Amino acid sequence: MRFLGIDPGLRITGYACVDLAPGAREPTLVEAGVVRLRPADPVAARLRALHEELGAIVDELRPHRVAVEEVFAHVKHVRTAIVMGHGRGVVLLAAALRDLPLDEFAPAEVKKALTGRGQASKGQMQRAVMQQFSLRALPEPPDVADAIAIAACAARRHADLDATGVLATGRGARRQ
Repeated sequence: MRFLGIDPGLRITGYACVDLAPGAREPTLVEAGVVRLRPADPVAARLRALHEELGAIVDELRPHRVAVEEVFAHVKHVRTAIVMGHGRGVVLLAAALRDLPLDEFAPAEVKKALTGRGQASKGQMQRAVMQQFSLRALPEPPDVADAIAIAACAARRHADLDATGVLATGRGARRQ
């Protein structure tokens, strides 16, 4: 099964594709990278460019599922949540237009799954991804590491489901 993890943004959007072989518990990294948008462009133009780029990525990599972080709003960073919400909308649309199932994760859930700590820093996430996927260097920019982590969370969640019949989530287990 193939999973596409996306870390949406309106300047840089990270993406990563992982495969999970039948019976495997750990995914393997297929590809990871970023979509760079021009910050000087109007938001509508960046959303269109992101839509076109994500569509091309999905069409090329042909994932079975798409995974993305839920919007996280912090009182000190409300604007960041709004901007991320625009990018998430494009991700949701790209998945929906292709009838792809969507997995959503709280940022703390992704961090805890990769580092054991829900408040991990960007650097800790990069090091954890580098180690877990046997990369020769830190994934750069950090958006790439985040996208790999999101894709890995989705793959591991489905590996757990295949193994137990119970889907483990950060909010308890639920049967699928």
